[in-house]
Amino acid sequence: MALIIGDKIPIFSAKDANGNNFDSALFIGKKPIVIYFYPKDNTPGCTAQACSFRDQYEDFKDLGAEVIGISSDSSSSHQKFSSQYKLPFILLADTDKKIRELFGVPASFLGLMPGRVTYVANKEGNITMIFDSLLATKHISKALEAIKKM
Repeated sequence: MALIIGDKIPIFSAKDANGNNFDSALFIGKKPIVIYFYPKDNTPGCTAQACSFRDQYEDFKDLGAEVIGISSDSSSSHQKFSSQYKLPFILLADTDKKIRELFGVPASFLGLMPGRVTYVANKEGNITMIFDSLLATKHISKALEAIKKM
């Protein structure tokens, strides 16, 4: 079942781009958080989205928020992607798609591609915005706007 506005962000763990264990409990309920699910590293839309989050990352940090990107790519794929585009935020490997299932992220493009959905949660860990759109670069302004309203 898909998460909706007002729901608590679930606690989950995954490997980050460096192969380290990431525990969402260290962030959720402690600071505003932006979690964005994207289809695949090094594809045009996903690269544009990641670079847009990179370019505005300081704006998110200035507002006390953390940005986390999640796809089913491996940690090593994320490491290369992050290094190539100098991404300053956390990328998580959801190779078994368990986190995607936990959030209820729908598939897109006739079910052929993993969905592109951004969740924004407040300091208490409650979802305040969900943006589901294939328009990759629109996610950043929507997320930043939601963080500014907190």
